[in-house]
Amino acid sequence: MQWQDEGIVLGVKRHGESSAIVEIMTREHGRHLGLVRGGRSRRMQPVLQPGNGVSVTWRARLDQHLGSFQIEPVELRAARLMETGTGVYGVQAMGALLRLLPERDPHGHLFEALGIILNHLHQPMDAGELFVRFEIAVLEDLGFGLDLTRCAATGAKNQLQFVSPKSGRAVSREAGMPWQDKLLTLPSFLADGSRHAADPTSLEEAFRLTGFFLHRHVYEPRGMEMPDSRAGFIQAVLKAHLVSHKPDEP
Repeated sequence: MQWQDEGIVLGVKRHGESSAIVEIMTREHGRHLGLVRGGRSRRMQPVLQPGNGVSVTWRARLDQHLGSFQIEPVELRAARLMETGTGVYGVQAMGALLRLLPERDPHGHLFEALGIILNHLHQPMDAGELFVRFEIAVLEDLGFGLDLTRCAATGAKNQLQFVSPKSGRAVSREAGMPWQDKLLTLPSFLADGSRHAADPTSLEEAFRLTGFFLHRHVYEPRGMEMPDSRAGFIQAVLKAHLVSHKPDEP
């Protein structure tokens, strides 16, 4: 068995004295693991860092075997990612999200989104908004998609302000006001067709929204805790925004 693909490194584990088991998100073959002989060598260690883009060839005698990877560098992002808190935590948090999906299950759109977000992690506001949308896409692929396009009560597409915690569907301001204390807030930038940009307040609301459904539908049923990297990423995004808007000292 053999295939070739492009991928992004998610994680590495030591194997024996000189080899490594590498976890890669590939375009056509999903999240895949393989053995890299000599993976702990001086030549390979800089390549096998989370966030790096690689060209990968996988070989195994049978499809169900772990198999081995032959890996060549394509886009080395890891050094840049290590320069910021959003980079360090962001790559870890996205890897944790992708591990919620079945191994070897293709998700080409998530592969594309992963690469885009990794290239924007040095821009906190962009990174925060992209990451929230990545979480929504993962929920969709896990079968728990949110419907933020129209009001669950009236069918209206305008003035969507809330989300029902029961159905994951949007609710308009008019229909939701009597029940606002029981509903989740829908950040304006996530409303269908919105042209609003994310700000710290709406980002906090957005992470609260996706965090609620991830916990309820994914982490809690599996007996898992929300990864610390997610909280670290959110904190880094909000801190970076505050620093960038801090008034200059006289």
